[in-house]
This record gives sequence, C-alpha cells and structure tokens, in this order.
Amino acid sequence: ALKATQCFLFPGEPAQFDPTFKGPMKKRGCTDIICCVLFMAVILGYIAVGILAWLFGDPRHVLYPRNSTGWFCGIEPNEGRPNLFYFDILKCATSVNVMATALNGLGLLIAMVVSMLFLLLLRFTAPVMVWVLIIGVLGAGAYGIWHCYWEYDNYKQLSATITDIGFTTNLNVYLQVQETWLAFLIIISVAEAIILLTIIFLRTRILIAIALIQESSKAISHMMSSMLYPLVTFVLLLVCVAYWGATALYLATSGGPIYKVVALNSTVDDCSSINGTVDCDPQVSCPLASCIFIKYNDEGLFQRNLFNLQIYNAVAFLWCVNFVIALGQCTLAGAFASYYWAFTKPDDIPMFPLSASFIRSLRYHVGSLAFGALILTLVQIARMILEYIDHKTRAAQNPCARFILCCMKCCLWCLEKFIKFLNRNAYIMIAIYGKNFCVSAKNAFLLLMRNVVRVVVLDKVTDLLLFFGKLLVVAGVGILSFFFFSGRILLPGHTFRSETLNYYWMPIITVVFGSYLIAHGFFSVYNMCVDTLFLCFLEDLERNDGSLQKPYFMSKNLMKILNKSNKAQKKVKGED
Repeated sequence: ALKATQCFLFPGEPAQFDPTFKGPMKKRGCTDIICCVLFMAVILGYIAVGILAWLFGDPRHVLYPRNSTGWFCGIEPNEGRPNLFYFDILKCATSVNVMATALNGLGLLIAMVVSMLFLLLLRFTAPVMVWVLIIGVLGAGAYGIWHCYWEYDNYKQLSATITDIGFTTNLNVYLQVQETWLAFLIIISVAEAIILLTIIFLRTRILIAIALIQESSKAISHMMSSMLYPLVTFVLLLVCVAYWGATALYLATSGGPIYKVVALNSTVDDCSSINGTVDCDPQVSCPLASCIFIKYNDEGLFQRNLFNLQIYNAVAFLWCVNFVIALGQCTLAGAFASYYWAFTKPDDIPMFPLSASFIRSLRYHVGSLAFGALILTLVQIARMILEYIDHKTRAAQNPCARFILCCMKCCLWCLEKFIKFLNRNAYIMIAIYGKNFCVSAKNAFLLLMRNVVRVVVLDKVTDLLLFFGKLLVVAGVGILSFFFFSGRILLPGHTFRSETLNYYWMPIITVVFGSYLIAHGFFSVYNMCVDTLFLCFLEDLERNDGSLQKPYFMSKNLMKILNKSNKAQKKVKGED
C-alpha cells in the first residue's frame, strides 16, 4: 500500500532494463552548452576584472598607514619611521611557537589517520555501532520515563498546582509541581513508543542502510585515492578565495590620491584665493600654504563602477565556489558508480576510475555543473540581500515586519537546503548517464520519491554514524592535545613545557578546528559514496530482476536482506 501510494504521488517512469548498460556511460556528449558558454564568459570577465583591479589598484593603501600628507608610513620618504603601534610579527616566531605549530601538525595528522581508520572499519563495525546507538537512544528514553515517574511520585504529597503558581519567569518553580513531571512523563512515553514502533516497522530498511554503509566502506577501500580528492577541492577553493580577496583588495584601493593647496595664513591673498581648489605636489613645500591629502580619485569610468565591479566579483566568486564543489561531487559519484556497476568486484572495476570520472566531468559536463551551481548561487544571493535588508531596517522594524522577514529567511534557508540536495543527486545521475542537468535532476528526484522511506532511513542512519565519527575524531584529538599542551603528558625527546606558552588554549583550539575540517573532508567523501551507491541500488532494483538476462549488481548481503538472488548464482551452486 505504501509503495502504491508513492507511485501514485510520484509516478515517473521506473528505469528500464538496458543490456548495454555497464556502469557510467562512455559514449556521451556535451550537456547544457549554453550555460557552459555563459560560465566561460563570466570567467573571462572575472579575469578581466582582476587585471583591471591589478592595474588601477594599490594594496599599499591597506597594508601601510598614511600620514596627513598622504605619504605611506615606513616606506619612501618615511622609511625607517613606521607606526609605533606595529610590532614585528617575526618576534612571535620563537622556537617554542615553532614547536607548538609543528605539534599542531602531530595533532592534525592523528585526526587524518583516525578519520581514515574509522571509515574503513565501518565495513565491519557499522552494524554494531548502529544498533548500539539505537539501543542507547531507547535506553535514554527509558531512563527519562523512570526519572519523570520518580519525580512525579516525590511531589505527590504537595498540593500546589500549575494553576496556583500562575505565570512566572522562575522556571525552577514549575519543576516542583507534580503536573509538570506528569506532562514530561506522557511526552517522553509517547516519543519512546513512536521511536520503538518506527524501528520495528523500518527494521528491514535499517538493515539495508547498514549494508549500504558497509558497501561504501568496501568501495573506498578499493579506491583509496578518493580519500585524497578533498585536497584537490581544498586547493581549488583556496585559489577561488585568494583570487576573490586579491581582486576585492585591489578594487577597493584603486584610484590615486588627490592633494589640494590649503593656506596656512588666511590673510595672505595669494593663498586664500586658491585655498582647496588647486591640485598640488606634496613634495613641493611652501611657507604660506600646505599640500594636504583630500581623498582618492573617484572620477573616470573605472572608478565610477567600482561598486558594480565588487558585486560582479562577489557573484562570480560564489558561482566558482559552487562549481568547484559540484565538480568534486560529480567526480566522486562517477568513480563510486563504476564500482557498483562492476558485476565481479574488484575485477571489473575500470582502471583509474577517479581520474576517468574527473576527465569526463570536465570534458562533457561543465555546462551542467555550472547550471546547478548557478541555481544555488542565485538562492544564496537572495539570502544575502534579505540579510542586508534585515540589517539595515532592524531599527525601524515592528513585530509584524520581523515575523515576515524571519519567515522569508526560513523559507530561503529551506530552499537552499533543497537545492543542495537536488543538485547532489542530479550530479550523481549526470556522472552515470551523461544527460543534462534538468533531466538528471528530474530523474533523480522521481527515483528518490518512489523510495522516500528508504531515503529518510538511510539519510538519518548515515547522519547518525557520521556525526558519531566526527565527534569521536574531534573529541579524541582535542582531549589528547589538551593533555599535551597543558603539560599533563610529555613526548620523549622533547623539551616542550606548557609554561612556555602564554595561552595554551590557542593551539588546542587550532587542533580541534583543524581536526573538524579534516574529519569533514574525509566524511564528505564517504557520504557521497553512500548517496551514489544508494541511487545505483534503487536503479538496480528497477532495472533488474535477478534472471540470467537481468542479474542484480548489488552485493550478496543486500540481496539476502531483500530475499533476492541471481538465478545464475543458484545454477552454479546446483552444478557444484
């Protein structure tokens, strides 16, 4: 009945059997060419803006202070006279701090190794971890029920009720009323019953999610190079950020300084007649007048359009960042899809699947990736505009206006999350079938909606495991760094002491933050693997039936959970 309801609400056409399909399509053409041309034009324009900014800008306006005449402090005629408030940052680079920095890197390396081991061991530990976490949630609920009943029984003798207390800001008063604990008891009991019934009802789908997680760990073990791909994404994102920052800096400092003559003695007719009206050279001194810096030149076509160029810089930056992320997702999806659709693993896995997928994405699907990135960019720009409006009008807002703005921001936040979800699955379909963005997004959405319960279960089980993994990595490395930098443990052969650090929490925070980024990078690969194998699994169920002509590509564990098998395997067992 549930399957029939899903098919009625999201009909779509189930994937049909194709005898020539053997994984990601090799014969494919360029997709979304118009968007590809538009993206290339924007990139060329972005390069032109950067060149113009470099020609007209002068970052010394930001890097060095100026005196009242407009000269830079510490250079040119003021060389040797820097601002006294500036300090030599090299003095901070003592041997102790260098050692602390190096040890921050002993910490990040541990985070990387632990993250990799955790993902690889999920192949064996996923079932135990999932059920332990589920039992832990149920156990916490059971304890909450018992505690609420215990508190309810303790306050049974008191005659005070919530009606007698009324409204008060002291919440502790409500905790001394029997009715409060009765309400908590009912709420937790209902929630516990719902969770328990949901687990019983969805136990098969939980087993499928666990099996897919195990299969993802196995796929990564056959493609260890995929664990290093986040470094490629990180470098590309670093290039985008650096180019955006440099361009914004040069644009902000474009335009030369303008100096005007200001008379020191207003009674002198020769100076008062030209006071503030004539350009001058600050190097030329005059006893009766002074050449004072007024402002930076804002005349000319380039200077008048600086604001528009900064907007262009920001929009192009967002588009490039989203494109880099889309390229990474499509590349990983193509590699993991080639693993799933290999009938005999690992023998049928193609050579260098990650490199082949990366080349396919750049050769054929730049337009489609740019299309999805553009949609996401437009939504993000809308959110920024709304935040800007909220910031500028906050003082004049009434409760109704605040409520409307809050609802609009919530809607745009939800829309951005949905677009990211849709783009992610569209890129998987693009990597497999090589179709354009719109067709891939439609096919992915309908496929997921025909299996919406499995989608929800897999998503929540995966999120639970990856959250636990991130918590394990970050907390473990953080605790280890705390014990080291606080001097509680010492490394043999090192003379480092915690007393030599002015503030030992700083390297600890650095290690924790870096550990989170490393864990997030590794786990994002794993999450992409799970999503890719899940879509392939759903396609496998719709395309094939286990016959000799249409065998399943899924693992034996998945077939066992679904009570399915390949007839070819049965025949071989019978002959043996």
